[in-house]
This record gives sequence, C-alpha cells and structure tokens, in this order.
Amino acid sequence: MPELAGRRRQIVEAVWRIAAERGLQMATIREIAAEADVTPRVVQYHFTDKHHLLVTALQTLHRDNEHRSRERIAALRDPSDPRVLLRATLEELLPLDEQRRTSLRVMTAYYAWSLTDPALAAVFLHQEHSLEDLVAALIKASGVRPSIDPAREADLLVGGISGLGLDLLHRRRTRANIRRTLDYHLNRILAQQP
Repeated sequence: MPELAGRRRQIVEAVWRIAAERGLQMATIREIAAEADVTPRVVQYHFTDKHHLLVTALQTLHRDNEHRSRERIAALRDPSDPRVLLRATLEELLPLDEQRRTSLRVMTAYYAWSLTDPALAAVFLHQEHSLEDLVAALIKASGVRPSIDPAREADLLVGGISGLGLDLLHRRRTRANIRRTLDYHLNRILAQQP
C-alpha cells in the first residue's frame, strides 16, 4: 500500500485521534469528518465505507510504527549487537514517548473493537507472528541458556511487554520497574557473555 498523503492522511489521523481519546466506537463518519475538518462527503469520496477507512487507518498506523521503529533502532549505538537489538525491539512495544503512547492507545481501541467485529478482527489479528519470529531469532543470536526454547520465550516476552506497556499507560508501573522486569527475563534466558 502506498504512503498516504493529503486528505486521505488527514482523515486517517482523525481516526487515530478519535480512537485514542474517545474510543473507536465514537469514530462515525460524521465524527471523523468533523475531527478532520472536512465534510462527510469528502470522507466517503476517499474511502468506500467505514470498514475500508478503519482498515486503512490501522494499516497506516502499523506502517508508520514500523518505519519509526526502524529509525530508532538504526540510531542505536551498536545496532549490530543482537542483545542490544533484542532489548530495543522489545522496548518498541512500550509507550516511551508521546507517539508510542498515542499509538498504543489507538491499537488498544482497535483490539477492543475487534472483539465484537469479526471483519475487523480478521485484519487486526492476522495469522503472521513476524514480531515473535524476529524476537525468537534475536534470542537465538544473543546466545540462549541450555533448555531455553527461543520461540516460546519470544511469545512470552512479546505478550508480557505488551501487557506491561498497558500498565505503563495506566501508570500502574514505572519505566524503571518495567526495565528491571525485562532485564530479569533477558538474564534468565540468555547465556552469560564471555
């Protein structure tokens, strides 16, 4: 899917603001149009229906998040060290800045909506586990302790960090607490460095 620009981007970003601030159930065509400062007719001109708009907004958010993540990871002091890359990849799931906080709020709104909307669930909960596969590969490259299954640990780390990210949004935990928890699990599964 090509990069969105102009009016389409303006409308998609309106969906994100509504989802983050009021929940996806409030994202009616009329509300989206008002938030984007366009008419409902303009929204309907650019998107065939509400489902098309919601799916496009979700896909654009995924693409934007991946682009920003790659930029942050490329800027690391030593992005070739698998342990550094593993930690940075997992920390990308945490709301550590305003962009990631908003993104997590939007993703949470989509997740909640997907529980009652099978068409959206089909898009939101695709069968691919590319993030878990990447984390498993990084665990393996970092050197694992004997008897550790990198794929199972990746499932637990991705799911656990995602949940801890929600706790950080709610201020139930601090960044320092989450980083200590992440360090604990990485130290548990990775072999000691020589």
